[in-house]
Amino acid sequence: MLTLTIDNQTVQVPEHSTVLQAIRHVGVRFPTLCYWEGLPPYSACRLCIVEIIAPRRLTIPACSYPAEDGLAIATDGPRAVAMRKMMLEFMLARCPNSTVVRALADEAGVAGTRFPLNPNPDELCILCGLCVRVCRDLVGAAALAFIGRGSERKVGTPFGLPAEACIGCGACAAVCPTGAVKMEDVDGQRRLTTWHTNVALQPCPGCGRPFTPEPMGFVREHVPDIEHVWGLCPACRRRATVGG
Repeated sequence: MLTLTIDNQTVQVPEHSTVLQAIRHVGVRFPTLCYWEGLPPYSACRLCIVEIIAPRRLTIPACSYPAEDGLAIATDGPRAVAMRKMMLEFMLARCPNSTVVRALADEAGVAGTRFPLNPNPDELCILCGLCVRVCRDLVGAAALAFIGRGSERKVGTPFGLPAEACIGCGACAAVCPTGAVKMEDVDGQRRLTTWHTNVALQPCPGCGRPFTPEPMGFVREHVPDIEHVWGLCPACRRRATVGG
């Protein structure tokens, strides 16, 4: 076990933990927008910036910095607070109408931004990269990628065309912290309008309602027993698991 001090509270965490995990272990609420359990840390949003005050002074992103024995961390150090507020100003400039960003800015006492506002007031993507990483690292589809550089940087599909690699799992929409990824099931199709992509839904063998993307057919073919429970829609699955 490693022993750290977080805001004058002593905490013990397992080896290979991060400073963010240590912070959460002591119950300190610390918002992050690019961090997701199960994905490698990326340090994109920089909202988890904290200060090491011992044994050396350093400003770090808590999500990707490894916990070390003897570290003393200040989550409210002046340099860290100033940097987090600056990042919120950048986000307000890019996504001025995001309710998530505005709520975090209000909580941090950031009333506005000194930077030019995005001419597209409907922009919700903060470029955290969660959708790209979950699609590539967990799903294995790699249907999304960052495109462009600087102020032109965005997330999209190759050439802005429907993503042939997309399996319609919806993981990108599930992890998006600001609701930028739009997905809905309509007329037997899963529509990922953000990616200009539609994926056919297969019917539930129990009730016939379309509910799962077409690649599930491959799973049914190679794992026959999956039909018993996991090949069913949530309603039929509940009925099957409770015996009626």
